[in-house]
Amino acid sequence: MELLSVRDLTVDFNTPEGIVRAVNGISFDVPQGKTVGLVGESGSGKSVTSLAAMGLIPNPPGKITGGQILFEGKDLVGASDEEMRKIRGNEISMIFQEPMSALNPVFKVGDQIAEVLMLHKRMNKKEAWQKAEELLHQVGIPDPKASAQKYPHEMSGGQKQRVCIAIAIACEPKLLIADEPTTALDVTIQKQVLELMFDLQEKYKMGMLFITHDLSVIADIADDVVVMYRSNLVERNETKKIFTSAQHPYTKGLLACRPSLDKNPSRLLTVADFMDENGNEIKVDPEKTKAASRPKQEHEDSNVLLELNNLHTHFPIKGGLFGRTVDHFKAVNGVSFKVQRGKTLGLVGESGCGKTTLGRTLLRLIEPTAGQVIYDGVDLTKLDKKQMREMRSRMQIIFQDPYSSLNPRMTIGETLLEPMDLHNIGSSKKERIDKAKWLMEKVGLSAAQLSRYPHEFSGGQRQRICIARALAVNPEFIICDESVSALDVSVQAQVLNLLLDLQDEFGLTYIFISHDLSVVNFISDEVAVMNKGKIVEMDKAFKVYHNPENEYTKALLSAIPKGVPKELLTEDAP
Repeated sequence: MELLSVRDLTVDFNTPEGIVRAVNGISFDVPQGKTVGLVGESGSGKSVTSLAAMGLIPNPPGKITGGQILFEGKDLVGASDEEMRKIRGNEISMIFQEPMSALNPVFKVGDQIAEVLMLHKRMNKKEAWQKAEELLHQVGIPDPKASAQKYPHEMSGGQKQRVCIAIAIACEPKLLIADEPTTALDVTIQKQVLELMFDLQEKYKMGMLFITHDLSVIADIADDVVVMYRSNLVERNETKKIFTSAQHPYTKGLLACRPSLDKNPSRLLTVADFMDENGNEIKVDPEKTKAASRPKQEHEDSNVLLELNNLHTHFPIKGGLFGRTVDHFKAVNGVSFKVQRGKTLGLVGESGCGKTTLGRTLLRLIEPTAGQVIYDGVDLTKLDKKQMREMRSRMQIIFQDPYSSLNPRMTIGETLLEPMDLHNIGSSKKERIDKAKWLMEKVGLSAAQLSRYPHEFSGGQRQRICIARALAVNPEFIICDESVSALDVSVQAQVLNLLLDLQDEFGLTYIFISHDLSVVNFISDEVAVMNKGKIVEMDKAFKVYHNPENEYTKALLSAIPKGVPKELLTEDAP
């Protein structure tokens, strides 16, 4: 008997526009002690499937309208709230995607782990706290006794995710559902979390349903793979067979659109290269599948556009009774490098290494403590506010989160017109509106969408709007700050292709900030590796990736998921 059997599951949601079918008659099994990967892009129905298994579909507006969810032979569809409370957290546990929103900010993490044990295992508070400390040690949290007393905001992203794992395994569940548990994590933290989950699965013989949009992660951890597309299950097979002989064009597209460290094509393939809007397979242009070094367009004045000399950005640490400055946190600590005109410098490193602070310091969105930022021969640190505002029409930034960087009260047309008005671009309002329409078409959207608001667009579309806004003032230089990290792999490929097309057309210079080394390898000419506020290695992208010299760079590269099932790596080994 399978641990979990989903049979013809259908989930509908009532919306003002009518009934939306989020899951459409899907079936799959999760055996005991095995991991099943549930793969698909945002909106495919993955998370709704997992919430249905946990009995957490909000009703209204959602409702399971058909099928069965059999856990050890018992149908959970229609089970009472009391029955589900006994199973949920005890026999079936879930690790949610965003640890900060999954943890209660007003309770210590020790209390949140102990609560589960007191509820399901009938432990008293002292016993539950001791067990909570043991669990924190088990998931690799340093100094468990002290960490149990911390609040969620006092821990890093990786530590918060480990706390969520500790809560999930507290009652030694038979089934663990992990919903995108590593999506927002650095590669080194991701590797640690995946290894931890694998070890815990081995120890407790759990079945695991691992949900993600990244097939490279699935290759490292899953025994079988289930692929979902637009609420339907389109393919199901062993992991090895999915990677060697995928059948459905959507699966082929997902496998192809992820950047690789070994190959560097001129463009990334997307799902649209494999199938049309109706789901029909398209024959892929063989030229597109060829791996070749990308020919970069050389511009006539390929000279140094940006030069940093011993740049520092320090933040005061306050302490004592009167809040005096007792020390400084050196977010950027003596950084120097040059960026050639028309080229891309990739800036990589883990969260907290100073990448984003460095990017914002370049634009003087954060004031530098010391050093020089020389842009096209002008030292930006010497400019007053008026001069700096004029200079910003030549320098722009695309922020990490497109939703929070767009004003929800402004239409997209107003968003694109605002920087043009500010920098006096265009001789009339009509000319500016025409340019806004042209920008929308240039980034792959429609001019008819200018009257819409940000919430009416998908994540990938919002990021395209942010790119259009950056281009509105005719910049020469753009900082891309984690601008594709939150996107699905196929949308990510589309945005990266767009950035390269725009660079070739307009001669743009980029600094591309990311913790995803595969993406940086694809788009960059040079790569700078940052750690603890300093550049520890910088060279041509190919050399950094294939002959790294710094130990930190080597550790980052070794942590990247191989994107190939372990048995295939074993077969290929000499």
